[in-house]
Amino acid sequence: MGVLTDYFRAPDAATVVRALELGEGVLPPFDGPSGGSSDEASEGAIDGVQAKGVDPDVMLGQLVAAVLGEPWRAGLVSETAVWPTTPQPGPSGPWDGDDPWATGPWVTELGAAARDALAAVPDERVPEAVARWAEAEEWYGADPSDLLPLAEELIALARRARAAGERLYCWICL
Repeated sequence: MGVLTDYFRAPDAATVVRALELGEGVLPPFDGPSGGSSDEASEGAIDGVQAKGVDPDVMLGQLVAAVLGEPWRAGLVSETAVWPTTPQPGPSGPWDGDDPWATGPWVTELGAAARDALAAVPDERVPEAVARWAEAEEWYGADPSDLLPLAEELIALARRARAAGERLYCWICL
């Protein structure tokens, strides 16, 4: 079993919560393989990227570090929980197996600094950044050419989000 992670953009957390409430925790479909723009999007579709296993803190954080040209560190990509909307459990975790904090899905809002770092990387620096990203031990020796399309999609999504004054979000499910 793997962790599913999808990245998408939205105007604010309230918009995300409304979409998740309507879909009972499931997001509407993405509009095409690279998301499209909001003015091109099919009705009900959202602009997003499927990025299986690319968690915000470590894997996306490694890409952000690579585009910034600095070492990765925990918390480089700041996150704020958006879903579930129930109070977060304490340090010992949820007591009930049916608690949405135990079962997911979960959605976090990413900090603007990560969005802006990805959006600002010049196109000519993307292959170099992806080569560095591929060196992350979590990729287990992946070929940078295999990661380039995903990185380009994430960067393009960040650019569209920044241009629209929107935030990036990560939907996570087991």
